[in-house]
Amino acid sequence: MTDMLALLRRLEKGGIEVPEHVKKAMLEVDIADFTDYDVEPFFADRPIPFLETEQGGLKTISAPHMIATLLHHLELSEGQEVVLLGAKGGYIAALVAMIVGEHGRVRLLDPSQLAIEHVQARLTHWPTVESRVVEAVEVAPVAFPGELNRVLITGQVRDLPEWLSSRIVDGGFALAPLGNTAGQHLMKVERQGDEMFSTDLGPVSFGPIDVRDTETGPMNPDELADLLELTLETCEELEMADEDERTALQDLIVELRLLPADLPPPGEGGIPMSEHPMIQLMWEASPSFLRLWPMLQMMLHPNLAQPGAVDWNEDDEDDGFNFDEFKR
Repeated sequence: MTDMLALLRRLEKGGIEVPEHVKKAMLEVDIADFTDYDVEPFFADRPIPFLETEQGGLKTISAPHMIATLLHHLELSEGQEVVLLGAKGGYIAALVAMIVGEHGRVRLLDPSQLAIEHVQARLTHWPTVESRVVEAVEVAPVAFPGELNRVLITGQVRDLPEWLSSRIVDGGFALAPLGNTAGQHLMKVERQGDEMFSTDLGPVSFGPIDVRDTETGPMNPDELADLLELTLETCEELEMADEDERTALQDLIVELRLLPADLPPPGEGGIPMSEHPMIQLMWEASPSFLRLWPMLQMMLHPNLAQPGAVDWNEDDEDDGFNFDEFKR
């Protein structure tokens, strides 16, 4: 595991905290056991695929710096029971199982049958890991244990599912990338008595939990609204938009979210392109929308931070690197 050891050293030099128990697990669990794709990019601190559907959907195992960050903030110890929502190829489940030991237990849930079949084939030698398909992220699994102490959600969700948050015990917490599809914040949501308290651990960029939601297709109104929302936030931070432009974008976002959930995408459903409600809304807001198109293009192609990349300057002791933004 020479490559992993070198990677972990680069991560620590890049400002990523890797506790000893996390380091030990990452050195002992072989990433190649959890994907048939080339694992070389993983050691350059990049996500790697583990599942691809015929419709173009793609699911990845997160980049090492993000995995180390998630495991650090989970505050794991031996004997704990941990729930993972989102397969991630089974790799994170194996790491957690290694840390919590033979008296701990990992319960992995995913809405994709393909993802669960992949995980079950890769975790045959991990008896403390259970995996099962769930109907949907928002729907409580049938006959699932009632009390939860540690929960890790490994894909984008707008809010914690109610069935999950209501079962977290006093002192327990969930770790999740909360936000829209354009960007989220890694949040620690902890129960203290009858109240839930949230701690913001920084911006992140995760894909959806369900591989079917990654399949290629026309952008729907909600996805466009997410993108415009992120663009608006960025423009406000950089003071790039005036008051009229901000108002126009805010109105467009609201109108897009009010469109019916079953609305066919532009060019489909027998609706002429020029008469499609989404196209009409965009046309009406075009003076502001078009001016900010370069910003939208940047939002569509975010640069992933890679503090563990192999081109990290090993000899530079004070290069001013500030790792403020976590990426998927």
